[in-house]
Amino acid sequence: MMSSRLNDPSLEEMVEMAQNGDHSIQNYILDTYKPFIATCVCEVCKRYIDPHRDDEFSIGLSAFNDAIFSYSPERGSSFLSFAKLVVKRRVIDYIRSMVKRPKVVSLDETYDMDRAETPREITAVQERYQIEKDAWHLREEIADFKEKLAEYKLSLAEIADVSPKHRDARESAIHTAMVLYDDEHLREKVQKKQKLPIKELVKSVNVSKKTLERNRKFILAIFIILSEDYLYLKDYLKGVDGCQRES
Repeated sequence: MMSSRLNDPSLEEMVEMAQNGDHSIQNYILDTYKPFIATCVCEVCKRYIDPHRDDEFSIGLSAFNDAIFSYSPERGSSFLSFAKLVVKRRVIDYIRSMVKRPKVVSLDETYDMDRAETPREITAVQERYQIEKDAWHLREEIADFKEKLAEYKLSLAEIADVSPKHRDARESAIHTAMVLYDDEHLREKVQKKQKLPIKELVKSVNVSKKTLERNRKFILAIFIILSEDYLYLKDYLKGVDGCQRES
C-alpha cells in the first residue's frame, strides 16, 4: 500500500519526487494515469485502444514515463499538458515507423500507393502523407497553445488581431519576447504572474514603454511559444534576424 503522503503532494510535486529516485511514487503515477495515457493514444489512433493488447498503449506508457523525468516546471506548463504532447508525438512517430508505405493516404478517394507505379506517383503520395502528418502535428500544437493562452487570459483570435502589422514592429516584438525568455529572473516572473513585467523589461530592450504596452499581448504569446515544445509554431519565429533557435 502506498504511503499516506500521496494524499498531500500535487502531481507536479510527485513528479519531482520520482525524478529524485522515489520509484514507488513513479509507479503510482504511471498506474494512476493509465486512463489519461489511453485517452491520449486513442486521440492519435482514432480508435479504441486496449491497454493489454495494443502496442500503441505500451509506446504511450513509455513516453509518459519519459515525460516524468524530462518535465521541468520552469517551462510554465502543467505536467499533464507536457506529458500529453510527449505521448502523442511518440505514438505518431511509432505509427510512422510501422508504415512502410502510406497506404491509407491517397491522391483521391480511389488512388493509393498500391496503384502508384511510377516514381513520380509514389513521390506524390509520399508528399501528401508528409503534408497531412505535418498538419496533424500543427493542429495539436495549436490546440495546446490555445490552452496556454487561456491561462494568460488571452485567445488566439485576440493575438491575431493585435499582431503588429509591419514586419519591423513584429520582429522587434519577437526579439523582445526572446530577451524576456532568456532572462531567468524575468522568465520566472512572467510564468508566475502571467503578466508582462514592463518596468523591468524596458531596461533590457531598446523599446519604449508605450510600445511594450501596445504589443504586450503579442509578446506574451511569443513568450509562451518559446516556453513550450512547439516544433511547428517555432517555425514562425525563424527568419527573424538573430532569432534562429533549435527546437
